[in-house]
Amino acid sequence: MELEKLFSPGCMSFDLRSKSKIEVIDELIDLLHKSGKITNKEKFKKAVLKREEEFSTGIGMGIAVPHGKDSSVKEPCIAFGVSKNGVDFDSMDGKPAYIFFLIAVPEDSSDEHLRILSFISRKLMHENVRNKLFNAKSFEDVIDAFTESE
Repeated sequence: MELEKLFSPGCMSFDLRSKSKIEVIDELIDLLHKSGKITNKEKFKKAVLKREEEFSTGIGMGIAVPHGKDSSVKEPCIAFGVSKNGVDFDSMDGKPAYIFFLIAVPEDSSDEHLRILSFISRKLMHENVRNKLFNAKSFEDVIDAFTESE
């Protein structure tokens, strides 16, 4: 998986200010919009929240991977964020999430988001990857966290 194509420096926040699930989603969507990855924040947010209604994407271990598929997405991309304080994301383990990946894919992409989700999930099973992501300070740190575990 070509991480450099999915992630971009402008779509990362190493100090999320959000205190709620909705605020985290809004903050990450703002990054995607400012970087020109999505054309309509509200439309994409509806797709993400619709998915959250079905099943929370707080997967546990301090991680949440909200995602949406919508026509406002120009190309598959990921917004990455870290909250040092943690946010209640209705996670499966009942604990706060600290590391967030907002996956955005165009409406016409078949199972792209599932491949991305699968890739990220496999990597995040490793505690050292989670620790590196939590302590990341740059785009390079995030890419390194994923590639060093290979």
